[in-house]
Amino acid sequence: MTQLGLKLTSELHGPDDLVEYAQLADESAFDFAMISDHYHPWTATQGESPMVWNVIGAISRATDDLRLGTGVTCPTTRIHPAIVAQAAATAGAQLPGRFFLGVGTGENLNEHVTGERWPEHDVRLAKLEEAIDIVRTLWEGETTSYDGEYYTVENARLFTLPDEPPPIPIAADGPKAARLAGEVGDGLIGVSPDPELIEAFETAGGDEPRYGEVTVCYDEDTQTAVERAADLWPVEGLPGELMWELPTPAHFEQATEIVSEDDVAELITCGPDPDEHVETIEEYVDAGYDHVVVHQIGSNQAAFVDFYEESVLPALS
Repeated sequence: MTQLGLKLTSELHGPDDLVEYAQLADESAFDFAMISDHYHPWTATQGESPMVWNVIGAISRATDDLRLGTGVTCPTTRIHPAIVAQAAATAGAQLPGRFFLGVGTGENLNEHVTGERWPEHDVRLAKLEEAIDIVRTLWEGETTSYDGEYYTVENARLFTLPDEPPPIPIAADGPKAARLAGEVGDGLIGVSPDPELIEAFETAGGDEPRYGEVTVCYDEDTQTAVERAADLWPVEGLPGELMWELPTPAHFEQATEIVSEDDVAELITCGPDPDEHVETIEEYVDAGYDHVVVHQIGSNQAAFVDFYEESVLPALS
């Protein structure tokens, strides 16, 4: 049976609000949550970008049963994988048995800030594979030195560790990353209902879980929802590789000037019709995802959770 999760969107909400929304998820019929890990929002209008590890620590004290994962952390450029290993180990200790480290190759938007070169995709994949190896090695709790192609670790040991290492699902936007997820990951994370991603993941040896992320904008008034989605999430309309390559929120603002409200209405399920929300989620289920995390655009998260509990989740059971 497909599990449904709530997306905690760091680009749109400050740290206290994210903790509040995690509590909503914990007390609701949602099965899990995922929290984004960004240095910048996509656009200045979105307006937030708190440090994810601080927020995860607060969520660990504010929830009882919520399963939480990063969606996703890039452990290759902005933060060295040895530091990501420590941060995620601490999160795993704070959320015993209910934390997972979702990872991916990242976006130039977040990763260029330290002045590191933003490499081509194949290099980013190779760096990610090496970073995952470092994280898992450090989670063994032994003093570690590592001399890889991209990273060096010297006499490092993690003393605070969870009882069990967190799973590491890998985000994929194409077949190469999906194959890597199948080869070395503990699951797949995707943002489109593309069965070819699932096929590439499974062919490379991948199994469950498979997380799909869908963006919606619930409001009692459809036009209000469309306007909010167009204002806060026009990046849904960007083509090709722009999401991974543009370096600053200002560049995203320039690129999204061509995205109209009509474009957003075509791409994002907006409004109060539960059948449309169910149909959108079922596209991901039919593609092969067994977990679907729903990103609701806007601050009306409590109303959204109530709407899903009353009108959407029962139709998915």
